[in-house]
Amino acid sequence: MPDAEARLLELLDAERRYNQLAYMFPDRGPYRRELYPKHMAFITAGATTRERCFMGGNGVGKTVLGADETACHATGRYPDWWKGYRFDRPIEAWAAGKTNETTRDIIQKETLFGPIKWNGRIKGLAGTGLIPREDIGQITWKRGIPDLIDSVQIKSRFGGWSELGLKSYEQGRGSFEGTAKDVFWGDEEPPLAIYTEASMRLMTKRGLTILTFTPLEGMSEVVQAFLPGGRLPGEVDF
Repeated sequence: MPDAEARLLELLDAERRYNQLAYMFPDRGPYRRELYPKHMAFITAGATTRERCFMGGNGVGKTVLGADETACHATGRYPDWWKGYRFDRPIEAWAAGKTNETTRDIIQKETLFGPIKWNGRIKGLAGTGLIPREDIGQITWKRGIPDLIDSVQIKSRFGGWSELGLKSYEQGRGSFEGTAKDVFWGDEEPPLAIYTEASMRLMTKRGLTILTFTPLEGMSEVVQAFLPGGRLPGEVDF
């Protein structure tokens, strides 16, 4: 019996390690949802608000919040308590950080996918982030930037595959041109030109903007746009 119990604990540990999304904001325990009212309010606001920004100090869980919502949309694995926006199909999304290195080390490694894992000569992902390991599909790697994903397919509960592209602001506004997207998650404040360009990619599908950052640039135009009564220069409703 002790051996059986040890094996069960091992299996439960593996389940949690490779499916962290299922354990986010639980009902009970030290990380229960009721302790994070602002995080819950941010998620709920997605049901009625296309553009949202979670501004706060370091260490309050901004990046994890953005990664959690991005993972839910990409996989279709919405928890029972979810009151935010729900897609009912696979999506096309971008996740972007300030530099190539922060995109790789924070968005890719620490929150969404875990570290690089080699299977013989094939490079893959450990699957210890918020995207469950079993949902990670084909990966395209960015040229010239070691170990940074360009795009990855993510299995959707609604059938088919979502596609998530990883970008950085240092790639410039032009890298955010292209086809229509459903979700743009920017971790750290984007330059106004990139924020505007990414917003254009969301128009066709009436997609969602998710920003999570500490306002290190002060009262920038992007910050002011999310304060009461704020708007971006030339902003139009659509």
